[in-house]
Amino acid sequence: MRPHGHLGLDTDRFCWTLVHDGPDAIVYADFGGLIRFWNRGAERIFGYSASEAVGSSLDIIIPENLRERHWKAYAETMRTGKTRYGDGDVLAVPALRKDGARLSIEFTILPYRDREGSLMGVGAILRDVTKRFEETKALRKEAAARQTSPPSPSSG
Repeated sequence: MRPHGHLGLDTDRFCWTLVHDGPDAIVYADFGGLIRFWNRGAERIFGYSASEAVGSSLDIIIPENLRERHWKAYAETMRTGKTRYGDGDVLAVPALRKDGARLSIEFTILPYRDREGSLMGVGAILRDVTKRFEETKALRKEAAARQTSPPSPSSG
C-alpha cells in the first residue's frame, strides 16, 4: 500500500480501518440477501459476532412482521438494479438484536456493482437511534397530554 495525497495518507489502510472499526454498523448482503460483511459496529449494535452473522440471512436483524415487505423490495432492487432509497436517503426502521430486543435504526444503502456494472448486492451503514427515538416519543406523549388536559385552576 502506498501513501496517497499530499499528507501521506495511506487511503487503503484508512478506508479499511474506517469500514472495519467504525462505530456505525456496516453490513453488506449479496444478491440473495446473505450477509457477506459485518463490521465491529454491527457486532456492537446487533449483538452477533462477525462469524455468527456472515453467511446468515438478513432475517437475523429484521423483525418478523417486516420481512415480507423487506424481501419484496430487496428482490425488486436486485431485479431492476434500482432502489427508491438511493442518493443518501436515510431510512428509519425497527430492527432486532440477537437477544430479541427491538431497536430503532436509521440507515443508508449503496447498491454494489462489479466492474462490469452487474448488481452484486447492497451495502448499508446503520446507526442505532433507539435512545433518541424513545426520548422523542416521550416528549410527544407529554406534549399531547398537555394539550388535552384541562387548564389548571389559577390560584389567586
